Parts: sequence; structure tokens; C-alpha cells
Amino acid sequence: MTGNPYNPLSADQHLDHATPVKEALRSVSAWQDQGQENRSTACARGNAMIAQITSPHRVTHCLKRTGPRGSGQWTQVPFEQVIEEICEGGDLFGEGPVEGLRAINDYETPIDPNNPEYGPKTNQLLVMEATDYGRSALLKRFVFNAFGTRNYGHHGSYCGLAFRMGSGAVMNDMKKYAHTKPDFASATFGLFIGTAPSQAGNPFKRQGRLIAEARARGNLDYVVVDPALNASVTKSAGASSNWVPVRPGTDTALAMALIRWLLENDGYAADFLALPSGKAAKAAGEVGHTNATHLVIVEDGHARQGHFLRRSDLGQAEAGADDDAAMVMADDGLVSSDAAGKASLFVSARVDFPDGATVAVKSSLALLLESAQERSLADYAAECGIPEARIVDIAERFKAAGRRAVSDSHGGMMSSTGFYATFGVQMLNLLAGSINHTGGSAQGGGSFNGMGKGPRYDLKTFPGMRKPKGLFLSRSGFPYEKSSEYKRKVAAGENPYPATAPWRSLAPPTLTEHLSSALDGYPYPIKALIGCMANPIYGQAGLHTLIEEKLADPKKLGLYVAVDGFINETNLYADYIVPDSVMYEVWGFTGAWSGNLTKMTTACWPVVEPRQQKTEGGQPVSMETFFIATAKQLGLTGFGAEAIPAADGTLLPLESAEDFFLRAGANIAYLGDRLPDASEEDVALSGLDLLLPKIEAVLPEEERGAVAYLYSRGGRFQPYKAAHDGENLGNPWKRTLCVYNEDVGTAIDSQTGQRHRGVPQFRQAELADGSPMREVYSEDDWPLLAFSYKSNLMNPYAIGLERLRMIKPYNPILMHRDDAARLGISHGDTIRIESPGGTVTGLALVGDGVMRGCLGIEHGFGHRELGAGTHVIDGQERPGNEWIGAGVNLNDLGFADPTRRVAGTWLEPISGASVRQGLPVRVSRAMA
Repeated sequence: MTGNPYNPLSADQHLDHATPVKEALRSVSAWQDQGQENRSTACARGNAMIAQITSPHRVTHCLKRTGPRGSGQWTQVPFEQVIEEICEGGDLFGEGPVEGLRAINDYETPIDPNNPEYGPKTNQLLVMEATDYGRSALLKRFVFNAFGTRNYGHHGSYCGLAFRMGSGAVMNDMKKYAHTKPDFASATFGLFIGTAPSQAGNPFKRQGRLIAEARARGNLDYVVVDPALNASVTKSAGASSNWVPVRPGTDTALAMALIRWLLENDGYAADFLALPSGKAAKAAGEVGHTNATHLVIVEDGHARQGHFLRRSDLGQAEAGADDDAAMVMADDGLVSSDAAGKASLFVSARVDFPDGATVAVKSSLALLLESAQERSLADYAAECGIPEARIVDIAERFKAAGRRAVSDSHGGMMSSTGFYATFGVQMLNLLAGSINHTGGSAQGGGSFNGMGKGPRYDLKTFPGMRKPKGLFLSRSGFPYEKSSEYKRKVAAGENPYPATAPWRSLAPPTLTEHLSSALDGYPYPIKALIGCMANPIYGQAGLHTLIEEKLADPKKLGLYVAVDGFINETNLYADYIVPDSVMYEVWGFTGAWSGNLTKMTTACWPVVEPRQQKTEGGQPVSMETFFIATAKQLGLTGFGAEAIPAADGTLLPLESAEDFFLRAGANIAYLGDRLPDASEEDVALSGLDLLLPKIEAVLPEEERGAVAYLYSRGGRFQPYKAAHDGENLGNPWKRTLCVYNEDVGTAIDSQTGQRHRGVPQFRQAELADGSPMREVYSEDDWPLLAFSYKSNLMNPYAIGLERLRMIKPYNPILMHRDDAARLGISHGDTIRIESPGGTVTGLALVGDGVMRGCLGIEHGFGHRELGAGTHVIDGQERPGNEWIGAGVNLNDLGFADPTRRVAGTWLEPISGASVRQGLPVRVSRAMA
């Protein structure tokens, strides 16, 4: 199997879509060595995943539990029976009545009249998903707009949310949390903190290939800051080493040290940062600008403290109007940012307001400098464990690279300080002026979205659609200060802080809070749970000990339905498991992460016939057929006979997956310039013979050729030459970049009542109430810090693949030789690792490839299910494979935050992301 030469995720210089399929196939062949000149590759994991299709542990038939939840006892039932029972409810298990989805589907009655912000009873359905093959749009259509629940969550909050939100703070995007990745091919210095381009990252394969090519050319100098020695490192020791070990969870110290040095040593792009508006940037030949010069009100106690000083504050405009611009200090004094060509970077002043008050203001960059100077370089070095001289060396190299210097981070930011750590790491790109710049930091090209209001079909709206309303279970995106709870406390004369549990106004809905809060009934309980390929008990640190007993109790949760191809650690507790398609059997459209500079969308269709049971109508049972059938059973709009509006207003059916995804394909094919029709040769050589009858059954004749062309290329891809526009990137980010983020700087921590800081800052590990972690879990009792790192081979769903396990059957635990010697542990010993939340045993891998005082655990191992557990189906025992359960899962060492009143694991305070970097542990040699 080889990669797709049209797809930039697979090919160095991907082919233009006008290239015939025949020529594309030649380009990856041995013919005239073309396949070596511009290799198009497929990763080992993708090649191995085909074994999922025939896995002996795969669920191919609908299952209903016959014993207690979690007992592993099941019986096979018809798909139609599952739909009937989960919708209508009844005494389904001989344990008493269960409310079905029909009873919960009440969009008008409030959950709690005393707390109207909670929303309607439909919110008592929670839907969660994790792995996305580009199919989420149909799931969300059901969740949000047909059923109308507010409560949806995905794996981001235990994957990389702290990184995404910290990036969003810089990108001025606290809704979708845009982020950037390096322009590897053109950068001259890269600083990788909490990410490893040849070890992991997203898109993993593309990053690894590009950094290898840059190394071979010799044009990229880079440093990898990581507690563990990883595959990105080329020299691990000596004066020229590019590996810098760091204590997990201390990245804010390094980021603030670098920021301080750069600001104090002219290591920033002053001319770029002085541009206060898009107008000024355009005049200067730039494609972006920052708010470095914008003035912030810092007067303590002022009603607008933390907000930008705007024209409306001075009586020059209406508040919120289009011309209510931020103010800056320029050569001719205080002026609107829109009126200045350049403005002062470091400002601390007092401004006269129309009411006679004199108010203190500071520029954004001055606030950043003030934050960085709160500690010395020596203090920062002592905190993170990196020598001061090494920090200065990194800063000097970063400065020397100018606008081709780039910093990057990712999943390593999942620590208790991860939001501000990422904010600081990404701030380095603003100081360098490298965002939107060739060789700098790129937001990426984005995707061709066919699932919105497209040129051929409206897949976003439909007659009778609902809009979700009310409060998320995770209390995200809603200020605590607007809640009924807060208002009642204030009315009673009480201190409203802390809230009963954390509210996070800046965060998206977070699965890390959804489940534990719902099972405890705060803010309100749920009555039904649907999970699609979701496994938070495995993925979230400390969750298994916190909720397993509650999840197993039908009195805590009335109904749990899982849609999955496998039984995992979470859906083990389901009442029903509906089989799903696996890779190579699915429909979908996927984009790319920001590592890709050009616009692209990959098209997926079932290239092999799905092996799971069929519905009575002959459709394979899957996530799509499940939601379609459930919606039809409940009589919901947006599914069934008249569901999808065409461009001419005709309502078309949504009865199958292809009804939705082929019409999305038509939208993509018609975006901008219509794609040409596929030739007969293209169709034959790309293997579309099985797809054509479906295209013909769903789409009108005028759309078929363009959609076939789309699938023959494996998607739609912007030309390679569009990646750059001279010294600028071809797909630049247009919003004002934030040195100071006003949304962050005016938000309040619901536990402490303190305002968050709008610029990066140094933070130490804290628990929910603000207590330093080390005051609760002292270094004397818990001397080491455990962290996880991504495998370059395995992922949580790949453990069942024997081909990968033959390469690496388990994950030994990284331990520094000095720590091992102190504890009497030798290389290869079995060790016992204990945390405040759990204990695991594993094999010690002793050496110098890990930071002193730390333990490194490779993620993806240590399963109890996915084929490791034994189950009984229709009285027949299905034994598990003990090798699937080999190794250690770091998340088993996670723990409940002891400072919370409503049970919850240790979470990052602003994002609600799971903390898995820097868990306090102790280690001993296990007894033989």
C-alpha cells in the first residue's frame, strides 16, 4: 500500500488534481524511478489497521447486556429491536423501568425551573465521540438539531485541549481555538516544546517526513524540549545536543524565560509589532498584525479593568460600534488604532476619562514584559530544570533566525499549567513576527467544507431543526456570574466563590467534566448516554476509579448505548452495543491539521464491504444507520424522506449514509470552480466501479462526473504552489493576533474569584481551589513526576493489531539511572509505581534518556479491553488476548482532585483539560 500522490499529507510535492490517474500511479511506481523522486507514503499504522476488519475481537452484531453492567455478559439482538427498546424504554433488563429517548425528548420543559439556564429536558441526553473519520457532521445533525440536546463531548479535553486553547488565545479565536504549525520546509530554527515531529504530532507522517528532509538539506537548526529523549532528536548528548530535558508541567517557566530574554535583548520584530491595525499592516506590505500596541485598562477596581481602552471610553464612539477601535499611543499622542501607521510598543500612562477620572493604562507588550520580569532567568531555570546558559543559547538562536524562527507545542501541554504554557510558547512566534511568514508559523490552508450550506445541497439546516439551548454539563462557555447559583448567593449576602464545582467560561464543552458531573447530578443529572467510539475511562487520567461504580449503576444512569466496532474500557458498561464500520469501510470527509499549508479535504468511501450485520432494509449497521433509524423512530426532523434541502428548494431523503456523504461530495466538487468530469480511464484505474452505482442512485446526472472525479483523486486539494506567496504564506490568518487576549483577561476563575491574566505568565502546578499541588502532595512523599508521551507506532485503538504488537509488545517505563540507583532499581526490574490515585507495575528501562526525577510512560498500552477482556455472548465464552493488555497506562495513575466538592479528576483550570503531564508518584522495586 502506498500513499495518495494527490494528497499533501502523503506526498512531498503533491500532484495537481488535473494530473490523470494513470500518471499519478506512475509517479509512485518504479517506472523511471519516479516513486523515489517524490515519494508518496502511507504510515505503518494505517497499513496495519486493515486487520481491524477481520479481528476476532470485533463486534459485528448488536449486543444487549444480560447481566449487570460491566459483567461482560451479552446476547445478540436484531438492530430493529435495539432501536425500539432504546427509544420507547420499559423494563428492558428486569431491573425496573428505563426511560427511553422518547420520554427524554422534551424540548420545552425545563430541567429545573429554579435554574432556567440549565435548559430543556432534552439536555439529559449526553452524546460523546472520540475517533472521527470525517463523519461527525451527521452525528451532530442528530444531536444538536434533530434531538436538540446541548450535551456533546469529544476526546479533545483529554487529548490536546490545553494546547488548543492556549493557541486560540494568541490567534484571537476563543471559539474554535485555531492553532499553528511550522512551515518546516522553509524554517531555519525550530523550537519544539511538548511536541516531537518525528515521534508524534499532527499530521504525524507529514511532519516527520518534512523534518527529515530539512535535516538532510541542512537548512533547519532545531531544539527539542522534552522530558524524554524522542525520535526527533539527532544528537542526544554533548555540546551540540539538540535535546533539552525539562521537568514535566514546568513549561511556563521556560516560555517566560525566553520571552524575558527576547524582550530585553531586542529579540523581537519591533517594526511588525508596532503595526496596530490591518490597514497599517497592508500599507507596510504585511499580511497580519498584532495588538501589541493596544492599550489595556489596568486601573484596579475600575468597571472596565482588563478591557482594551476604546474610543467609546473617551466618548468618541458608541460602545460596540464598528468604529469603536482600541486606542494606542503614537507620535502625536493618544489615537485610534485604525488611524495610526505605527504606535508605541511599551506604554504605561494615565488617561483622562470624560467623567473626570484619570485611569491607568498599559500597552499589551508592556504587560507581557511586566509578566516576564516577575522572576529572574535563574528562577525560571531552577523551576524547569534547564540550565540558565542553555536557555540563553536557545533564545540567541531563536533571535538569530528572525522571521524564520518558529516555536511549536502540542500534547505535552496537557499539564496543570498547559493553557499558559501554550500561550507563552506560541507568543514566541508573535515576537519573531513569524506567523503568516514563509518559514514561520502557519495556520494552514483549511478544508473544502461540503457539509454546510453548499452550492448544491444545504447539509447544515433543514425545516423544523432545533437549536441547542441551555447549559453544558461541563459548565463551559457560560460565566458563573450569570448563573442562578451565583445570584442566589449574592442575594443572601454570601461570598459567591467558590462555585459548587468549576465553571469555565472560556472552554468548549469538555468530556472531562461531562461524565463525572452528570453522574453526581451537578449541575443536573442525565438520563441517557450515547457513545460513539468513545473511551474516556481509558483516555482520561484518573477517571476509571472516579466513575466506574457510578457508571455501572442503572440508578445513576438509566440508559447507555454504545456505537463501536469493539468493546472498550468504557462501553464495557453499556446496555447495548451497536456495531460500527472500521477504517476502509466508512464514508467521510476529513481535513488536515495546521501542518498542511494548502487547503485540502480527503474523501473516504467503503472500499470494502462492511462485515457487520445488516438492517432489514439491507444497510450495514453503523453509526449512520443508528442515528437515522433512531431519528425516524422518534419522528425527528432532518432525517427520513424529506430531510435535505437541494439548491432548488426540493427536499431530498436522508435514509442512508450515502444520501448524506455523496451530496456533501457534490458540494465539494462544486465549490468555486466545478471539478471536471472523471474520464473512463480515471474511474477504472482508481477502482470506482463499486462506487458508481451508488453515485448514480443518489445524485442527478449533471453532478455524477464531478463527484467521480473527486473520489478518483481521493479528495480535493489546493495546488502545491498555493502554499506560499513570496515571503508570506499563501493562506494567511486574518484576525488580529493577541499579545494580550481581552477574553482571557476579563474572565474570572469560579473557584478563586480572581481574574485570569490576559498575557502569558509563570504558573506552578495547582489544584482546583488554587492550592499548589506540592503543598498537598509533597516531594518527600511523592518524589517523582510521571508523564506520558506518544508512541510513533501504537495508539489507543491500534493495540489489537498483531502486526504492530510484534514490533513492540509492551511499553517499558523510562527511568533515569540516578533515580534508579538511589532506589536500588536495575535495568529490566519490575517496578511498582504508586500515585495518589492508583498503582501500576511495569518494566524499568533505565538510562539517560529521561529527565532526572521523572518517569516516562509511552501511551497506547495497558488495556483491560479492546480484546484483552473475556466476554460471554449467547452463552459462549469469548476469551481475551493477554498480550493486548500488556504494558502500563499512565492514566491509571491519575487521581481525583481532593479540593473539589463535586467529584472530578485533576484538570487544568482554564480549559478543563485532563492533567497527565507531571503526576506525583513514588516508585519501588516490585517483589519477585
